[in-house]
Amino acid sequence: MSTLAHDRDTAVARSKPAEPQGTLRRKPVQQRSAERVARMLDACAQLLDEVGYTKLTTTLIAQRAEVAIGSVYQFFGDKRAVVRALGMRNLDLFFSRIEERTADTPTDRWWELVDIVIDEYICMHRSQPGFCTLHFGDIVDIHLLDDSRSNNDVLTDRLITLMDQRFHLPVTERTRLSITVAVETGDVLVKLAFRHDPQGDDRILTEAKTLIRDYVAKAVSAG
Repeated sequence: MSTLAHDRDTAVARSKPAEPQGTLRRKPVQQRSAERVARMLDACAQLLDEVGYTKLTTTLIAQRAEVAIGSVYQFFGDKRAVVRALGMRNLDLFFSRIEERTADTPTDRWWELVDIVIDEYICMHRSQPGFCTLHFGDIVDIHLLDDSRSNNDVLTDRLITLMDQRFHLPVTERTRLSITVAVETGDVLVKLAFRHDPQGDDRILTEAKTLIRDYVAKAVSAG
């Protein structure tokens, strides 16, 4: 197998949204159970914004979701497991939005993906309960989504896979490095914008988009 093919296969395998071990004690089978779990995650998101992770408890989650405390422990071992599941849901929602918006984007206009990714990250901050507090889990643990990779590395791998599958951009070490740098830089700058303004300082967000778009374009062009 060629090095390029190996890199592509590795990126695809690593970026699949596999459920971290220990997140759910058991998966909900019936629709009623799935809806109950969704209510718990919604409650967790709201409470993270209101009281933060330190003061969050499974009792508060149960009360807000209007379920018995036993229902929480039926599916989750502790509050960390609930927050971990919420972080994964955020990640899947983030990529479903990106994939929907890029569905009709011509493959030779891959750079539009950069703006879309940043726009959706900003939108999640503005509209998704709990996201400004949790993001993809760093408030709890930088390895919340995957014990062997940082949360941003999980995000990076899924972005690289999307670039490969949707826009047919080669997976190289240079590509991986540039996307890693772009993800880390974008994360810092977007958080900075929301520290300056609860709705995101548009001046900083505009600068962030320009900086990251130009950097990624140069890096990808360089191969």
